Amino acid sequence: MADLQLSAVSKSYGTHRVLDKITFKVNSGECFTLLGPSGCGKTVILRLIAGFESPDEGEVSIGGHVVATAKHSLPPEERHIGVVFQDYAVWPHKTVYENIAYPLEIAKMPHEQIKSAVSDAIDQVNLAGLAQRYPYQLSGGQQQRVALARALVTKPDVMLLDEPLTNLDANLREEMRFEIKELQRKTGTTIFYVTHDQEVALAISDKMAVMDDKGVIRQIGSPDEVYERPIDAFVYQFLGIPNFIPVAIKSGQAFIDTDAVQGAAELPLQALADFPSQRFPSPKGKLACRPMDVILSRSIHPETMIKAKIVRLSLLGPIVDYLLDIGGIAIRAQMQTEAAMAQDLLIEEGQECGVRFAEPKWFSEDGEAIR
Repeated sequence: MADLQLSAVSKSYGTHRVLDKITFKVNSGECFTLLGPSGCGKTVILRLIAGFESPDEGEVSIGGHVVATAKHSLPPEERHIGVVFQDYAVWPHKTVYENIAYPLEIAKMPHEQIKSAVSDAIDQVNLAGLAQRYPYQLSGGQQQRVALARALVTKPDVMLLDEPLTNLDANLREEMRFEIKELQRKTGTTIFYVTHDQEVALAISDKMAVMDDKGVIRQIGSPDEVYERPIDAFVYQFLGIPNFIPVAIKSGQAFIDTDAVQGAAELPLQALADFPSQRFPSPKGKLACRPMDVILSRSIHPETMIKAKIVRLSLLGPIVDYLLDIGGIAIRAQMQTEAAMAQDLLIEEGQECGVRFAEPKWFSEDGEAIR
């Protein structure tokens, strides 16, 4: 295993600058996830690390050795990396064993060593007993395990995973993301994982970076840090379902900002005891909360709650999902179905209820987090 570092890396295609001085470091043995919307440049970064592309500026280093600059780039086979793609890329005419053995055969490893290495890789990814099957005889999850084993069999310094779970169904995605994390724990391999799926990133990462649609890295940190202390509204919005309520500040009090939403009512948000009025750089901003942080009550207590109307109630199995109207602003709320039934909160559409927010986040008018 080895560390991985990008230093001021830039990449353009024609006049379009995809990456502009990207810098980050992945520590040896770490699972680092690059999370961002489609088209933001995530896969370009992976291809630069793999050696499929060369940077226009900056350096790519693996294990302390520079493998790519604008003037010189080592070929992929000399970087000691493993790559797993979104579409598996397993050979349809080769068995599981033959697929996994292929990179070792290319390296001209002795037959007995190949046999032992492939057997170990098959065991690592839980494919025991399937060595002689062909890809068409495997499920999507099993094919992805073949791709993982083929990348692992050479004992790479760094594993690069490019959206490897996208083509799997929801249950398999959940199963495989935990298997990848367990595989990383067992092997100690440095993993660089590219995805747009925030659930995967939060589940498997030791550290994660969030990119925006302009190819700028907005925040790097542990999953807990990035989720609980987002640096700005973009990061907050990208890591789950967001509720944003525009806020106007008058005499140290927070009100719903009627200028931001046409037809909104100027409701005082007096229930928000932790409102950081002294730290707001301007008289406007945003309150943010997750649906699970919206607390409902049939009773409306003006001193601690805001009045809301139930616009829609949807039973989603274990979750009840509410669409609420607060002074002309629509927000989402969610709670466990059992809790909603126990508290008599299956409220009919059109009825009013009381609302308060558990640990809301605050952002300035330009989206900067206020703490």
